[in-house]
Amino acid sequence: MSQTKNRDFGTIITRLIQKENLSRNEARQAFVSVLNNSVTDMQQGAFLAALTAKGETKEEVAGSWEAIYDLDTTKVDLNLEIRPVDNSGTGMDTFKTFNISTAASIIAAAGGIPMARHGARAITSICGTVDMAEALGVDVECTAERVAKSIESVGIGLFNGMSPHIHPMALGRILSQIYFGSTLNIAASLANPALPSIGVRGVYSKEMIRPVADVMQEIGYTSAIVLHGSIDDSDKGMDEASVCGITHCAQILENEEIHPFTIDPKKLGIAVKNPGDLAPENDIKTESKRFAALLNNRENSARKDAALLNAGLIFLAAGKAKSLEDGIEQAARLLETGTAFETLEKWVNAQNTDPEKGLEKLHRLVQ
Repeated sequence: MSQTKNRDFGTIITRLIQKENLSRNEARQAFVSVLNNSVTDMQQGAFLAALTAKGETKEEVAGSWEAIYDLDTTKVDLNLEIRPVDNSGTGMDTFKTFNISTAASIIAAAGGIPMARHGARAITSICGTVDMAEALGVDVECTAERVAKSIESVGIGLFNGMSPHIHPMALGRILSQIYFGSTLNIAASLANPALPSIGVRGVYSKEMIRPVADVMQEIGYTSAIVLHGSIDDSDKGMDEASVCGITHCAQILENEEIHPFTIDPKKLGIAVKNPGDLAPENDIKTESKRFAALLNNRENSARKDAALLNAGLIFLAAGKAKSLEDGIEQAARLLETGTAFETLEKWVNAQNTDPEKGLEKLHRLVQ
């Protein structure tokens, strides 16, 4: 690490502190320095904090994404007939729920929507996307190619955002050391090896909805919903659609318009739920048993309502439902007929170096 490089990088940090925006290329170059570890850890942390405090522009997030995707993402080529869909959150939200997006994705996959998921292990909770998939029996340390084959064969796969198989250079190192929401959380979650053009993405604050929608459109998404869920009578929120209050959304439409809208659970016939009912259990073993019970249609609770609401949004974004209500109804049928749990079994079997062991792990959870 040269003193000159650190000094030049410090100039970038100073500009951000002074609320000056970077161009897309400047942001890309700054993130290249972070990924290459060519400036000190202190400089890297200061840069991410200053950029987050200033408020990221779409050009800055796009530049960050471009650096991660170009330099530190293993690429895969799916069958050309498949239009992959992603559903994930940025994490770092102020209210931690059980892993709603994973449940919603499995239900959507059961409905024939090819889900190319891209997630990480938990940093501030116990049930990150990768942790939950692993507890269910999915092999989360496998190659990107095996994940791609799982998507093609059974309609769902998960790229582990902290695995060197997926991001071989630096992403795991950086994300494992950050305990605040930053541009990197947003950009990294978008660096999906399958490069989907359809998605549902939760963000950690209401203020990030439109910027992230703008970024997603900038990098090639043609249909997507970006959202942040609120909790009635609380300043806390979640990177999922909420059954505890209003969800604020921005939808990228095929005609390139971005349409803001809100979801009120009461208008969908869903009674507003106690947020405590969505909180994860205290340990991953107990939580994975509850999660498996939900997918096996043994949870008639706020968790079920949350999973169906979020799955319904995937159906809507993917053009498989004429309305959110229609999407929720489709999701409910898939869950209640057992099709969602069958899809989970197929996923564990397909994304695995030892399918028998993985299925045994899953089936122990529902015995």
